[in-house]
Amino acid sequence: MSSSFCGDLEGWGPTIPERVDLTPCFENTILFGVPSLIAIIAFTARGYRLLSEKKHDVSKEGRVHNRILYVASLTCLAVACAALIARLVQLNQSSPSPATLFGSVTLLVSWILALGLNHLELGYKSRSSTYLFTFYAVNIVSSLIHIRTLHDTGLSGEGQFVSFCVYFGATVVAFIVEAWPRRQYPQQDNKDGKKERLTSYEQANLCSRLSFYYMQGMFSTGFRRPLLEEDIAGQMPKHLQTQRSFTHLSRMWEEHKKKRQAKGKKPNLMLLTLRAFGPKLVPVTLISLTQSVLEYSQVLLLGVLLDYITTSTSAEEGARPPIKYGIILAVALFLSTLLATLACGQFFQGSYVLGIEFRTALIGLIYQKSLVLSPGARQRSTVGEISNHMSVDTERIGFAVTAFPMSVSSVFEIVLAIYLLYNRLGASSLTSVGVIVMIIPMQGLMAKVVNKAKDKKLEAMDNRIRILTEVLSSIKTVKMYSWENAFRERVARFRATEIKFLRHMGVAFAFMCIMFSSLPLVMSLFTFVIYSYFGGPGGTRGTISAQMIFVTVTLFARLSQPLGRISGMTSSLIALRVAFRRIQGLLVEEELDLEQIEYRDNNGSGGSEEKIALEIRDGVFAWTTLRDEQLKKEKSEKEAEKKKKAAKDTTTIESSSPSKKTSPTPTIDSIMTTSSSDAAPPPIAQDIVTEPLPTLTNINLTVPQGSLTAVVGRVGQGKSSLMSALIGEMYKRHGQVIVSGSVAYVSQVAWILNGSLRDNILFGSAFNQSKYDRIVESAGLLPDIRILPAGDMTEIGERGINLSGGQKQRVALARAAYQDADVYLLDDPLSAVDAHVDQHLWDRLVGPEGLLKDKTRVLITHGIHHLSEADQILVMKAGEVAETGTYKDLMAAGKDFYQLITDYAVQEKKKQEKEKVTEKELLGGEIGAVVAGSKGKELKAGVDTTAPEADIKTTAATETNGAGEDDAQLVLAEEAAQSKLGWPLIKAYFKSASYLYSFLSFLIYILSQASQIGVNIWLQHWSSRSEASQRDGVPLFLGVYAILVLCYMASDIGVNLIIFVGAGIRSSRLLHDRLADKVLRLPMSFFDTTPVGRIVNRFSTDMDNLDSELPNNVTDVYYFLSIVLGTIIVISFNLPIFVALIPILLFFYFWIQVYYMRTSRALKRIHMISKSPLFQHFAETLAGVSTIRAMRCHTRFSDDNARKSDRSANAYWAYITANRWLSVRLEFLGAVVVLATALLCVWKMDELGTGGAGLALSYSLTVTFHITYLVTSLSNLQNQLVSVDRILEYCEKKPEAPLTIEKMEVENLPVARDFRSALDESENGGQWKEGSIEFKNYSTRYREGMELVIKNLSVRVEGGEKVGIVGRTGAGKSSLTLALFRLVEAANSHFAKASYNTPDRDVASATTVTKSPSNGNTENLALEDLKSVEVEESGGSIEIDGIDISTIGLHDLRNRIAIIPQDPTLFAGTLRENLDPFSEQNDADLWTALERAHLKPHISSLSGGLSHEVSQGGENFSVGQRSLICLARALLRKTKILILDEATAAVDMETDELIQKTIRKEFKDRTILTIAHRIKTVMDSDKILVLDQGRMKEFAAPEELLERKSGSLFYQLAEQAGEVGDRLEEEK
Repeated sequence: MSSSFCGDLEGWGPTIPERVDLTPCFENTILFGVPSLIAIIAFTARGYRLLSEKKHDVSKEGRVHNRILYVASLTCLAVACAALIARLVQLNQSSPSPATLFGSVTLLVSWILALGLNHLELGYKSRSSTYLFTFYAVNIVSSLIHIRTLHDTGLSGEGQFVSFCVYFGATVVAFIVEAWPRRQYPQQDNKDGKKERLTSYEQANLCSRLSFYYMQGMFSTGFRRPLLEEDIAGQMPKHLQTQRSFTHLSRMWEEHKKKRQAKGKKPNLMLLTLRAFGPKLVPVTLISLTQSVLEYSQVLLLGVLLDYITTSTSAEEGARPPIKYGIILAVALFLSTLLATLACGQFFQGSYVLGIEFRTALIGLIYQKSLVLSPGARQRSTVGEISNHMSVDTERIGFAVTAFPMSVSSVFEIVLAIYLLYNRLGASSLTSVGVIVMIIPMQGLMAKVVNKAKDKKLEAMDNRIRILTEVLSSIKTVKMYSWENAFRERVARFRATEIKFLRHMGVAFAFMCIMFSSLPLVMSLFTFVIYSYFGGPGGTRGTISAQMIFVTVTLFARLSQPLGRISGMTSSLIALRVAFRRIQGLLVEEELDLEQIEYRDNNGSGGSEEKIALEIRDGVFAWTTLRDEQLKKEKSEKEAEKKKKAAKDTTTIESSSPSKKTSPTPTIDSIMTTSSSDAAPPPIAQDIVTEPLPTLTNINLTVPQGSLTAVVGRVGQGKSSLMSALIGEMYKRHGQVIVSGSVAYVSQVAWILNGSLRDNILFGSAFNQSKYDRIVESAGLLPDIRILPAGDMTEIGERGINLSGGQKQRVALARAAYQDADVYLLDDPLSAVDAHVDQHLWDRLVGPEGLLKDKTRVLITHGIHHLSEADQILVMKAGEVAETGTYKDLMAAGKDFYQLITDYAVQEKKKQEKEKVTEKELLGGEIGAVVAGSKGKELKAGVDTTAPEADIKTTAATETNGAGEDDAQLVLAEEAAQSKLGWPLIKAYFKSASYLYSFLSFLIYILSQASQIGVNIWLQHWSSRSEASQRDGVPLFLGVYAILVLCYMASDIGVNLIIFVGAGIRSSRLLHDRLADKVLRLPMSFFDTTPVGRIVNRFSTDMDNLDSELPNNVTDVYYFLSIVLGTIIVISFNLPIFVALIPILLFFYFWIQVYYMRTSRALKRIHMISKSPLFQHFAETLAGVSTIRAMRCHTRFSDDNARKSDRSANAYWAYITANRWLSVRLEFLGAVVVLATALLCVWKMDELGTGGAGLALSYSLTVTFHITYLVTSLSNLQNQLVSVDRILEYCEKKPEAPLTIEKMEVENLPVARDFRSALDESENGGQWKEGSIEFKNYSTRYREGMELVIKNLSVRVEGGEKVGIVGRTGAGKSSLTLALFRLVEAANSHFAKASYNTPDRDVASATTVTKSPSNGNTENLALEDLKSVEVEESGGSIEIDGIDISTIGLHDLRNRIAIIPQDPTLFAGTLRENLDPFSEQNDADLWTALERAHLKPHISSLSGGLSHEVSQGGENFSVGQRSLICLARALLRKTKILILDEATAAVDMETDELIQKTIRKEFKDRTILTIAHRIKTVMDSDKILVLDQGRMKEFAAPEELLERKSGSLFYQLAEQAGEVGDRLEEEK
């Protein structure tokens, strides 16, 4: 630029070497003029935007506070403007240059505009202006440089210098005022005029956002006390909220689908999502590129600084460059490091925030889709798969978003590094390119191996967790059948597969680590070899200098980072693509046809005389489409063909099995071969449909408004399918469905939400006290509410874990009633309750005189005692409406309905009016379920007959976050115990990993670091030699260099193999085996009080941490610790004065780490807590989607999901932002280390020389990265050790009694020495000879500190006797079953006390609970008070054939008792495994048992026969079929004792009768104890045992008890059930 424009001889510059400074012309134009022009444009645009927007101020208080700052900033602006005007006047007096005038005028104009903008910003923002803040910051830097220039050019005494200094002072004060924190006001008017909460982020200025200072308030709170979720509530920026991101993506997705479908193409979710949120990736990518430029500028500055040191040390004293030049370079190095730190923080924050936006939007899409999936789509997409889309796939996408901008910056960094290397080394640098070309394919191959092994490992883990979940959910059944070992072996098989692939991953990862850690050394080795021989001019030998070596080594170290990221980014992008593809597969699934049901208003569809509420005309319905059924048939045929060779027995049996249509009479065989969609519609239709036939055909149905229609039929005839058709859950192939008015639906299996009892009843409706009270009373819930610890505000756990089956069904009925719907569809809700509760619900709620008497009701029922009061009865048979009419009409017709009634119903003329059940009877008769508060305080609550006393569940009502947040509570407990996570826990982990491995791995890391330091020292030595010595000693130098590099690589491989393949796997295997062995041996009291999810989390999340995360964290800690120690040693050796800074730096690092960890642990806990409600709500939605659809409350549930998603996203946002807060501060300290090292090198350059300075500086430039990751790794390790603590907690719990008598002898416990002599060894495995049972003054309780449930019972049952056990709910019937199997021990016995366990720490550390009365009895004692409990008298004993069962092993006992439980349980696997898990029986015996259980024809018809796969929970079998399989199990055991615990409660009467006949025939010489609430079931017993409140009331033959009439409790029960008249009729 011409000197005339600049006005001096120095010209534009930009630098002037003589002064080591910028020229005045450059400063006036570039430092002042250009920024001022940009500010003028920006201020004008910003002011226009603010003037055009509606003003929205904060509050009066906020305006007063902001006006104080406004006045202060206005004063500063005025002073600055005045100073600039004064300077301009002074400059005009001395004929200033055009450049000076340009800079001064533009600067003045920009400050005048800043005055106006400052005024406008006051009314619109509650935080400082980013525009003004940036403007002040830029001007401060420019002014500092200019003041120095004015001083150096001799203008410090002039007036313009004074004016400029005044201007600079005003600028600094204005910057401080603008940066001053604004108060965090809770609300501000938004653009719509509504109040909205302001977050600390929204009120943060630019400096605060760059440094993450706006998180400081949270850290201060977290340091003083543990953070609560309320402390971080609503901190996430508004644009990340689910509703906003989901609405945006959903709109684009629908448009995208329509466009792609119109073109005949498939939609592409990934491309669409990138298009929706892609623009936000651009600034993040630019920041990442800026960070890369700043990091590589450090290498260039290092080269310049080393050049300066070389020149200074080699020049004469007077010819040396000024030392201030070296200081400027040191400061520039510091500033570039600091700016790179800020850019890095913003890059990761922007990436993670964008990942949150991706995740929230996709969660909303998945949830919305799950509400509208068609029946076929729901079969193809299981609950687990859909849940994985939300929990796993969205998480992967959220994490993988970072890979997009990082891939761009990585490529840029590689190109930039190669370019800089080429400029420095010439063609020799291309050697490194060759190394990269070789390494990348190897890295890709290793990544492929790791990903493949990981997929296999996760598959095995899924199977292991599935089995464990099934086992733990049905642990009572497992223990009763003594199947612990069988399932333990199945778990062990899958775990062995996991370990196998974990080992593969470890080996591959060890070699992948080499590529990252050893790559710089390998590249530099090959490059220096080529350069040493051919790097000089004309291919001659190159000259090695310290400056060349250390700049090159630093460049290679920088280059290794993007190269090391390639495999990770590739894996992330692959995972992202796979996740998008999986989610897209769900989103393109078929949706429910919302128009297949015609909804009309509640005026009905009929004429004026009779209005119709429900109508089906010529309906044909199916669970699948014709195409789906055909595909399934073809698939089934292919599978059957494949399995023929493996299951030869199937072919033979199938050929001899009778046809499914041989008998027109409805026998059990025909029942089993009909469609069983009634029990579990979609899964059954999927698994056993062999012909493309619809489930329901020729359905014509008319239900008048206000009528009561009963639907009856045998098992599997289509009753529940009819209900599903009415709510649109089936495919309508033909016909018309009309529904008038709103619908309320009660499913066969009650659907309960995690929330308070009141919330479950209200179901989103407004609370009306009088209406609520009427409904609660009508549903028989008042006694339960009065007993619950918090009344109707008591929290109900997931799936209603703390309610009995009957209670859940009554809550569902109350919920339906509260909706005040027009039509009520009730799918057999009365089968789950006792006879007297059934009558109460009929009289007060459902029946003709009930609360719903004016509503339209369609009721499915297996009971027949209410049918005479129904307005209309439908008889379902083979998927058709066989009969329709009133009770009298159908009886007169004499068809199927007449047969059913005459066979099983009580004769109408013999019926007596059921006496009304008073509230007192309900209260007295419904005692059993336990609602436990925290710290062991337990309260009794009502429960129905179908819930045996053993099924006592513990509520989490008094826990902070309810039963659905067991993980959250557990993490809270660990937070309280963090002080214990020290050496004892570390020692425990290292012990499991092997002390030898632990010590050896750390030692090898030290050796590897020593090798790396040796490499650099050797390079320093090489560079310090003369040129002649270098030429002569090249082979020696390169040889030693190569040896050191190989040593480093070998030690790196070795240590990673030791940690990942040796120590890590050993620890994981031992701890898993200990955990699995112990959990399966824990007493039932533990499972009664511990939700399954909490236990499974130990086997899933915590064990996965041990498998993968902990070895990684240990490796990181060892690796970065050795590097940091090596860095400190190298710098201190070269700069001994640096040692004085080490204590200060260590203090700050330690303090920041401690300060951070307190908040970080709390945030991690809150994050884990926040995820549980989201996934739990989703699981609840999937479980109750039919109810949600039927009641048409999609919007409310979508809003609930959005709130829970926002809660989780907000917690995650706080957690990642806290990590950025830490990183910025640690990296700032690292920048201070760089500055200190650089200044010391400039100061001591004569002593150090170029080599020593290069060595110290090269290490200091990487110390920022290494220290940051060291602190982060230590924090992560501490957090991950919580998993070890959680696992060890369960490993240390007390087990139940030994399994075998031999183990009891080893443990010196009381043993029945003559046990074997009491057995008949000729029987299966040695069975009891007689099977007599005697209770001797027996008492028991479920857990220590609770009341007795059986009290002083003395009863003797002779061998071969059939005894029926009856009594009201809570009488102690099922407790006898538990006692016989020793699932509960005799009160105050040795094993009752020896197996008692204190609660988990999450329960023990829950909030304080006030004492509450328990059913009018004395207060239950807290767990910590148990030691003061007075020892009661002995709980007595139970003897079988004279042997005290407490003196033999549990398996010795349980293997010799058979049971058919109330809830028939099947496990995923084959039928053979379900019948005989130990493979003790041959196939012939299995088929014989199935034949006797009336199941052989049906099993024969299944593909695979005994090898047919049973789905999870046995969902592909009806409830009746499951009961018969349990009967087959009992037949196979061939024991002398059989217990029927409400075995026929869930089946129809015909199936009940057939089961009883089989039992009477097959177990005629066995001892049978039958517990039943159907009195008819036990009427043919030899004796009846009547229990009441745990005591024996009567024990005699049924005839004798009936003769006592009103004096007998049994007589009262039989009379109430209508059996007395039947008995008298039979006798006549």
